[in-house]
Amino acid sequence: MHAYQALSELMHGNRRYVTERYAYGDTGADRRRELTRGHFPFAAIMSCSDSRVPPEIIFDQGLGDIFVVRTAGQVVDSIALGSLEYAVKYLGVRLVAVLGHQDCGAVEAAVAGYPQPGQIQEVIDAIQPAVRAARTQCGNLLTNAIVNNVYLSINRLTTSPLLQQAISTGRLKIIGAMYCMKSGKVLFF
Repeated sequence: MHAYQALSELMHGNRRYVTERYAYGDTGADRRRELTRGHFPFAAIMSCSDSRVPPEIIFDQGLGDIFVVRTAGQVVDSIALGSLEYAVKYLGVRLVAVLGHQDCGAVEAAVAGYPQPGQIQEVIDAIQPAVRAARTQCGNLLTNAIVNNVYLSINRLTTSPLLQQAISTGRLKIIGAMYCMKSGKVLFF
């Protein structure tokens, strides 16, 4: 599936979710058996770990349809990057969507700037460049920081030589998106 077809499928799936006209993605025993022979998701989603933002549900997809990597604040670390490289190289994914969302607690914590315990501080530190940029922009600080954080994650993905090569040859598109908690809509940018 081409990247634009994958994007269209994500958009249609989100429309089904918002209007509650679900396609009821295939999750039955036959599909599970079929997937034991391999899987070829049509897109990969780099998403926040927030339990209110499950990509399979908000895009109305079934088993094996999308490859999902989730971290707090959709921070792209080496493991997340390697996971997405795997999806592109070995599963043939042609579209990677970085999905931010309203009311992101990780970004809120980064905006607040309070020291965090344990490894949580590493998540906050990774988001800080997005917050610093947001402080120079007009508009809502948190919203700007969330959007900037999506772009920051995209930039981290494009540091990968493997992903750069796939982009340069037209085999891969990386896009940003924002999930609106109240409406359920995903806005792509």
